[in-house]
Amino acid sequence: MTIRFSRRQFLASTAATGAFVTLHPFSAIAATNQAHLRILSTTDLHVHVHPYDYYADKPIDTVGLSRTATIIEEVRAESTNSILVDNGDFLQGNPMGDYIAYERGMSDGDLHPVVQAMNVLGYDCGTLGNHEFNYGVPFMDKVVQGADFPIVCSNFANKLGADGRADDLFYKPYVLLDRELTDGSGEKHTIKIGLIGFLPPQIMNWDQRHLAGKYDARDILQAAKAWVPEMQEAGADIIIALSHSGISTEPSVEGQANAALYLAGVDGIDALVTGHSHLVFPSAAYETGNGIDVEAGTLQGKPTTMGGFWGSHMGLIDLMLEHDAGEWRVVTSESSTRGIYERVDRNNIPLVEDFQPVLAATQKEHDATLEYIRRAVGMTDAPLHSYFALVADDPSVQIVSQAQTWYIEQMMQGSEWEGLPILSAAAPFKAGGRGGPEYYTDVKVGPVAIKNVSDLYLYPNTVRAVLIDGATVKDWLERSASIFNQITAGGQDQVLLNPDMPSYNFDVMDGVTYQIDLTEPPKFNRSGEVINEGSNRIVNLQFNGAAIDPTQMFVVATNNYRAGGGGSFPGANADTIIFEGPDTNRDVIVRYIVDQGTVNPKADANWTFAPVANTSVIFETGPAGVGYANAVEGVNIEPAGDGADGFALYRIGL
Repeated sequence: MTIRFSRRQFLASTAATGAFVTLHPFSAIAATNQAHLRILSTTDLHVHVHPYDYYADKPIDTVGLSRTATIIEEVRAESTNSILVDNGDFLQGNPMGDYIAYERGMSDGDLHPVVQAMNVLGYDCGTLGNHEFNYGVPFMDKVVQGADFPIVCSNFANKLGADGRADDLFYKPYVLLDRELTDGSGEKHTIKIGLIGFLPPQIMNWDQRHLAGKYDARDILQAAKAWVPEMQEAGADIIIALSHSGISTEPSVEGQANAALYLAGVDGIDALVTGHSHLVFPSAAYETGNGIDVEAGTLQGKPTTMGGFWGSHMGLIDLMLEHDAGEWRVVTSESSTRGIYERVDRNNIPLVEDFQPVLAATQKEHDATLEYIRRAVGMTDAPLHSYFALVADDPSVQIVSQAQTWYIEQMMQGSEWEGLPILSAAAPFKAGGRGGPEYYTDVKVGPVAIKNVSDLYLYPNTVRAVLIDGATVKDWLERSASIFNQITAGGQDQVLLNPDMPSYNFDVMDGVTYQIDLTEPPKFNRSGEVINEGSNRIVNLQFNGAAIDPTQMFVVATNNYRAGGGGSFPGANADTIIFEGPDTNRDVIVRYIVDQGTVNPKADANWTFAPVANTSVIFETGPAGVGYANAVEGVNIEPAGDGADGFALYRIGL
């Protein structure tokens, strides 16, 4: 059953509580034949309906359509006329989505919880994102059938034709909404609002197992140039592009994923809702120039917004329209976003409460998801702990690397990089330090639940792949080895770890074998700057049992933080990225465990410390690691007493 909460009810409730609603200036100053239209938007919801982190199994204040919904109702009340749209990636992205897809299923007539929530809010239109295809097209179609609003997409097809208009599209490319606008004098006028949708054509690579040989996708600009003129011919007074595509100033090329800037240049488009990048526009995340005006909130002069992700923001475009000689035109515009929380002194402060009708409509599915995440999705034959992740090859890092390799192998199929060797770089996150002596991953042998994945991977990073040569692989590992202090041969109980180096910058590289010579000084400092040019801590670096070829090219699986330059690792930057995955590393780990059934992430000791005679080092870890110390591969670890602040001290003889 769909629960609806009307605008009249909302206004009545605000009046009853004494709340005062202030009209937007456009509504207040609109003259006769002028009308204020608000375009409210969400993007990249990824099934985040409730304000809940299912991986950590706890409520949070930074996500949830139930929070965004409160803003939506408030903004509607501030304007004379408004429409509400969604920009795609609503169907997949958290365990609620997986629960519906993998366990409950979608029978004919079923409603998906995210669609239930959107129906409650009375969306006017939506489009597809790349994640709508993750569970297959039949599943997606059953979900879409439950929407009380049209879903449009102009560049996803059963089969491509000679041009865009000849494509056999899966859904309608656009819709014309017949609406009444109230002008400044209170008179009503009719208007046809055209809405057209676009998605990244890379879906054909990202979900080729579901799409290859059955469907196809057209370039975004090609589709726009085909269908926008038809919309104008059909009587569209204004045209709004729902572009599940990010904003990039890189030169326009066919098949571009982030094509919103160039889409704005298509004649006839009046405003754009963007997404896919999980950013906020307008904001300081972008710089003015090259067709982008952050202060005005425009791309090539067209009002544009991007409303974050997971319900963190609502995108908002305000248009002042003027009706003259039977036509509507945009006189002026404003673009902005409204967030559901703010960051104050490292704390997330909620700005709105939940919109209860959204919670009520989806409570059953939320409760079922909680049961789902607390049940096992697979088994592990090895304990997943991180007590010794900074001193030896480690199972908690091993499973991340295995999952990343499994995923990138699939993503490289059919690409120009298919057949190149794939390495995987992963770092431990929960490894003590400032987090304290209990801040470690510790999953026992046996069942693995979805919520355990938050222990394995703390951050909502997305998967990336970079292309580098063997010489850069070595430098990448040299940068990683900066976490260790230089030691003196023959010295005893020397402090091993540099406390200024965060554990998330200690990448272990799977797919190669190597040793770390601690007697050498670090080549890089904490900031990634070269401080000892000739240093060679990484020794005996091998691939397939032979010394690595410095010119051999490798695909390295990693995450968006690292590939985007986080940690300043050699070879990890925008120039070397060859794949930007649509999936979070957490989701990939869950999928990998589900696919394998039983995983065996036992560390294989592909890296060790180079031997140094009559030398020992000491380090601290959590006292609960005592039960695992004797089982660590490739290194001899022995207790060395109590450390500071509740930590345990251990010794390694090199």
